[in-house]
Amino acid sequence: MPVSTRHAIVAIIVLSVVINAFLFWLIYFHTGGADPQEGRFAWIPAMNAGFNALSAIFVVSGLVFIHSGRRREHGLMMLCATVASAAFLAGYIVYHSLHGDTPFLAGGWIRPVYFTILITHIVFSILVVPLVLSTLLCAATRRWQQHRAIARWTYPVWLYVSVTGVLVFLFLRLFNVDAGA
Repeated sequence: MPVSTRHAIVAIIVLSVVINAFLFWLIYFHTGGADPQEGRFAWIPAMNAGFNALSAIFVVSGLVFIHSGRRREHGLMMLCATVASAAFLAGYIVYHSLHGDTPFLAGGWIRPVYFTILITHIVFSILVVPLVLSTLLCAATRRWQQHRAIARWTYPVWLYVSVTGVLVFLFLRLFNVDAGA
């Protein structure tokens, strides 16, 4: 393995650990800023859900293009999916830094459904960072055999994270009502 490839792999691992550790801290230890104007940041989750939806659309489009032999279009779609996911991550960090976490208040049968989706979303979102970065590295270095091998794992995980990200947003918007209100 060339030294530059080893350095890139180490960089992917370090970046993945740093991103995931920061997100863990942000979600579980950071309380968010004070929001004196109630709802001032309410639009950010919808924007983030939009970025997740775009990412899912781009991933599926990229898959369709590569299966039809349209490599250039595939590359463009995967670049768009990467940008949409990065925009989601930036928006997610901004929202949770300013607002903090949003608790799920609904009860009944929907609560375990929501938490099952949320927990699997979180687990797969931890995996998606190094998978996407590794897949992109193989594409950038034109190591197509390794790219295809990793992409077989990356695209379903990436698609799941994007789609469940939209579902988490919808659950919070549609079912998150205080039973005591």
